[in-house]
Amino acid sequence: MAFPYMEAVVGFMILMYIFETYLDLRQHAALKLPTLPKTLEGVISKEKFEKSRAYSLDKSHFHFVHEFVTIVMDSSILFFGVLPWFWKKSGEFVVLVGLNAENEILHTLSFLSGVMIWSQVTDLPFSLYSTFVIESRHGFNKQTIWLFFRDMIKGILLSILLGPPIVSAIIIIVQKGGPYLAIYLWGFMFTLSLVMMTLYPILIAPLFNKFTPLPSGDLREKIEKLASSLKFPLKKLFVVDGSTRSSHSNAYMYGFFKNKRIVLYDTLIQQCKNDEEIVAVIAHELGHWKLNHTMYSFIALQILTLLQFGGYTLVRNSSDLFRSFGFDTQPVLIGLIIFQHTVIPLQHLVSFGLNLVSRSFEFQADAFAKNLGYSAALRAGLVKLQEENLSAMNTDPWYSAYHYSHPPLVERLAALDEADKKEE
Repeated sequence: MAFPYMEAVVGFMILMYIFETYLDLRQHAALKLPTLPKTLEGVISKEKFEKSRAYSLDKSHFHFVHEFVTIVMDSSILFFGVLPWFWKKSGEFVVLVGLNAENEILHTLSFLSGVMIWSQVTDLPFSLYSTFVIESRHGFNKQTIWLFFRDMIKGILLSILLGPPIVSAIIIIVQKGGPYLAIYLWGFMFTLSLVMMTLYPILIAPLFNKFTPLPSGDLREKIEKLASSLKFPLKKLFVVDGSTRSSHSNAYMYGFFKNKRIVLYDTLIQQCKNDEEIVAVIAHELGHWKLNHTMYSFIALQILTLLQFGGYTLVRNSSDLFRSFGFDTQPVLIGLIIFQHTVIPLQHLVSFGLNLVSRSFEFQADAFAKNLGYSAALRAGLVKLQEENLSAMNTDPWYSAYHYSHPPLVERLAALDEADKKEE
């Protein structure tokens, strides 16, 4: 008797939903607490705390509904054989339009087109509610309904433009890969990631946001001086018009080798009236670069990708696995989808481990910025970001450990204080 792979996958999905819902309930209880953590008393205003609490609870209620609908849909699609049924119908559509359904690339593109339509339709109500109800209610949303749908249409057009050649290449590699399939797949994805990391900020990101050079002035001079002191090869310093969509704030850097760029959200500049706070946030980001966190994360991602493709090559010819999910044939894309579902337990463990590493990196980057003399400014900047983004002030330790890639503000401030005490 063949192993019931599909039933096992659905069972584990439901178990994980129950476990994560338990963590969500713990977090919801923490969000309902009427008082600030002691570390933040006198640091965060009562008004900001109440606004943060209301915002976090609204998002938490929404999250419960969204996750319930998602698990019902995903488990039903697998358990009731919707996946093989839809694969069959997509093949019939290829024949209907006068093409050859035996061509796996055409069949796969037809299947993915239907999946994209389905995902857009089912996710649209949640996206609209999140953006125009929750985000608007708490003063974050700056989008018009026209801008929302314009972004969505641009995203669909990009998928139509970029998806077919990428999918076609993957299918051909799997069909002809032979014993070195995992290496070929990894090599292709590695090259693709480098190309996308190069082209995204130049060609794709400007389709959605406007990037302008940071004007000359004290802030620019301070950032350039900091970058120069660390030998960071800063080539361009941009401000992005994040305020056209949201009042949430952020900053990031990107680029290869000697061609690095830093991007500040205009909302960050508006919210942090003190230039030192912004520079301290940049010092934290540069700490990630100086301490090689970005490189380590990239290498870890490549290793995990190679291991995943190695696992896929081991099971891709398992007819029992395909039959368990209702397939008589073994299409490349379906094999990848099934494999992703079967390794969900490992993915959860890996994700938890990566979060632990990421949190460690954040503490190290904070310490780096502190050692540069930005301790007070970094504290103020972190508090300002927490206040202006209305981030959760109270967090459940279990929920935080499982979900957060960044430590909560309470832990980051405590770590900075502890470092100060040791120095004294």
